Amino acid sequence: MKKTGSKLYPMALAASAALSTLMVCASAVAEETAATAGMGHDRGLIAIGAGLAIGLAVIGGTLGQSKAAAAALDGIARNPSAQPKIQTAMILGLALIESLVVLAFLIAFPLQGKI
Repeated sequence: MKKTGSKLYPMALAASAALSTLMVCASAVAEETAATAGMGHDRGLIAIGAGLAIGLAVIGGTLGQSKAAAAALDGIARNPSAQPKIQTAMILGLALIESLVVLAFLIAFPLQGKI
């Protein structure tokens, strides 16, 4: 029987990462000078979009990598002789998941430069 508390830690970790990212972007928006006061809300929306992009990328990457690793370990536990094939496919899958997270970072960082 599975413990129900074991699922709480990854969700709390992902939520804290998303919250801290949004807090950093909110502090960047809070520093508004008199010269930029009349520019409207474009900067705030860009900051929120960049923060959400980074936060969602982290949450999605974390959940995807944890499910991939759990499935690979479950497959290795059921059939230990298939370990080399499963491990190779798992590492390739983890690299592709991580590349999507890096792509989201590459999109979000230029957006933060427009703030």
